[in-house]
Amino acid sequence: MNYPRNHSKYFNTIVIGVGGMGSATCYAIAKRGKRVLGLEALDIPHTSGSSHGHTRIIRMAYYEHPSYVMLLKRAYELWHEIENRADEKLLHYTGSIDAGPADSAVFSGAFQSATQYELEHEVLTGSEMTQRFPGYHFPHDMLALYQPQGGFLVPERCGICYVNAAMDMGAEIHGRERVLEYAPTSSGGVRVRTTRDEYFADSVVITAGAWDAGLMPFLKPLAVPERQVLAWFRPSRTEYFQPGNFPVFNCILPEGRFYGFPQHGIPGFKIGKYHHFQETGDPNNLIRGNNEPRPDDEQVLRDFTSRYFPDAAGPTMTLAACMFTNTPDGHFIIDQHPTMPQISYASPCSGHGYKFASVLGEIMAELAELGATRWDISLFRADRFGVPTSALFRNKGVAPRVAITGHHDPFGNKGAANGAATGHGARGSSEHGAHDASQSPHWLRDGVKSFW
Repeated sequence: MNYPRNHSKYFNTIVIGVGGMGSATCYAIAKRGKRVLGLEALDIPHTSGSSHGHTRIIRMAYYEHPSYVMLLKRAYELWHEIENRADEKLLHYTGSIDAGPADSAVFSGAFQSATQYELEHEVLTGSEMTQRFPGYHFPHDMLALYQPQGGFLVPERCGICYVNAAMDMGAEIHGRERVLEYAPTSSGGVRVRTTRDEYFADSVVITAGAWDAGLMPFLKPLAVPERQVLAWFRPSRTEYFQPGNFPVFNCILPEGRFYGFPQHGIPGFKIGKYHHFQETGDPNNLIRGNNEPRPDDEQVLRDFTSRYFPDAAGPTMTLAACMFTNTPDGHFIIDQHPTMPQISYASPCSGHGYKFASVLGEIMAELAELGATRWDISLFRADRFGVPTSALFRNKGVAPRVAITGHHDPFGNKGAANGAATGHGARGSSEHGAHDASQSPHWLRDGVKSFW
């Protein structure tokens, strides 16, 4: 049956997935005066996806592509907006470090980004970094771009503040209510059936994170969940790792690409390795059960910390797992459903998307109401991977195709390179031997890339 538009179960927009992006989308839609329903299969908030971990990096110097910098400028504005509305500090400025060899994509790309957009910045050698920020002990010939607008967000509180603000403006948000199916209606809307009820809406936004591909099967080879592990170690010199003395960092060294944070929320220095052991699988069990943090996860993070942050390599305080969801080229996917233009979606963002949640919420609200956005999101269109072109981009030229090398089953059923459904895949720790690059997932084959 179809409900009339004034029925309690009819909404302007239904948002599926109320994590980082979904909570911001619910808020942005409610702010536009529209009736919105947010549906989350798990708790609000929860620790099974990509929107937890106490801190998430935000940085303005962005080597990945110039399209991101203008989005970041708006993201900062919107983070401050929700801070002011909630009367709560959500964005903490520490400065940010992008470091590596002079010719590395991480350093050179960040430098070019800062130069092109006239961002305030300094270039420091490894030795100069240690003098200024004594918690760092990078090689003396390493270069780092320091940008004072970098810092971190507190993701659990960001999501809660967005949910509270959305509900204050009339949004209806449900936790522990999983979507079973959705289908177009004869009137051009969408019917959504869940484990608890049935609803109708003019439009749907899907921001389900690692579960996007389960709701949109055409994304299965394009949005691949990957297990990520974080460690918090207690420093022996805690004063070196306070937010006022320790910038967040993103670095590339012979051991790989790592990122880290000062103490906040947990009494420890936080460290992670991008793509960790390259374990992919079913998001329902990738970081649960036997895939909770293991001794080998801890060891690879402790080894790096001991070498480059020796004053932080004290007792382990916490280990935690989360998920990246990787696209073939590392860029986002933001688009309309290829056959149902009343459905728009945003992919999780290959491990670098949380900082954009505020502005992506605004973009998704525009797509839900208008079927268009004022932002140039052509970099993120899905047809670059061969998905049929959506109505959003149908009259905007042909997308440059991105090649997808290899055959990748996102649920780990074909080949050890992807990891079995248990989450065990290729690993880079010495315990498991040297990593075979030919077995890398497609988003790692060409290493870290800079646009410039």
